[in-house]
This record gives sequence, structure tokens and C-alpha cells, in this order.
Amino acid sequence: MDMLDRLETVIRERHGGDPDASYVARLFAKGRAKIAQKLGEEAVEAVIAAVQGDARALTGEAADLLFHLLVLLADMGLRLDDVRAELARREGLSGLAEKASRKDDHAD
Repeated sequence: MDMLDRLETVIRERHGGDPDASYVARLFAKGRAKIAQKLGEEAVEAVIAAVQGDARALTGEAADLLFHLLVLLADMGLRLDDVRAELARREGLSGLAEKASRKDDHAD
């Protein structure tokens, strides 16, 4: 089991836990909108670190981003394996072709 799998397990174990004892439980208690907001904040912080060329800061922000993404996935009833399956589905596709296929799937 790799680090992300272990982290996913811990996050799932803390779902429904005591919000006063666990940051993860507190996020779950605040709801999906708050979890998504935190994910967005971490994404912006990662972008800022990258634009500034600060590799050390980007590493930390990337860790925060992955953590909050795992919390959001768990809140949605999804797992890393769902993301892995989607990446496997896309493997070997041209990035441009894959993006075009998603555009077709989500036509207005």
C-alpha cells in the first residue's frame, strides 16, 4: 500500500469522527461546499508557488492539494481507484483527442 492509499484509509476512518479531535472530521462536518472551497484554495496556492518558481512551496501546496482532493473524493463516495481507472481509460489517448471527447460528453 502506498502513501496515498494509506492517507485515503485514514481519511475514510475519520469520516463521522469527532470534529473537535480531527481536522478531517471537521471538514466532513462542514460539508462538501467547504471541502471544495479548501481544495480550490490549495489549488490557487499551488499555482502561485509555481508561478513564483518556488519548488519547495509547490511541493507543500501539492501535498495539501492532494490531501483535500482525497477528502472531497471520500465525501463523494469515490476512491483513488476510481481516479486510477479513469486515468487508465485515458492512457494511450492523445491529450487533445481525450479533451475533445469530454467536450462532446458535456455539450451545452
